[in-house]
Amino acid sequence: MQHAPAVNTKANQASPPAAVVDEYLRRLMIPDPDAARELVSPALRIRFTGGREMRDPAQCAAFNATRYAWVKKRIEATEVVDGASDDHAVVYSRGTLYGAWPDGTEFEGNRYVDRYVVSRGLITQMDVWNDSAEWLLERAGLALS
Repeated sequence: MQHAPAVNTKANQASPPAAVVDEYLRRLMIPDPDAARELVSPALRIRFTGGREMRDPAQCAAFNATRYAWVKKRIEATEVVDGASDDHAVVYSRGTLYGAWPDGTEFEGNRYVDRYVVSRGLITQMDVWNDSAEWLLERAGLALS
């Protein structure tokens, strides 16, 4: 069930873009897509690994539930691109994923890079890249050297 994103508040407007992204990821990795939704624009566009288009944090959580038994992000850096303004800030989050595959086999060190666009304290765009597909190919014996 999808809910309408929360209305932009003064608290959201006052939050620096990097803090918005870090808090969004914290909530999404619980996973608590309802709480994560409070930090996104109604016009949110998500492009997940493999070019999968999504519009809501709950879709991210649902996709992750099919790919992993559980997964978390170990954030190494959150970087705001020079030239950011209240209207348009590009933020990168990079680090590694850790968790367990559906069969319970644990993993860590799976690199990720996420790119966000933040406008007036709300995330309007999210692009996600990670090594999971390569790791899954290797587990299936299909990876090329």
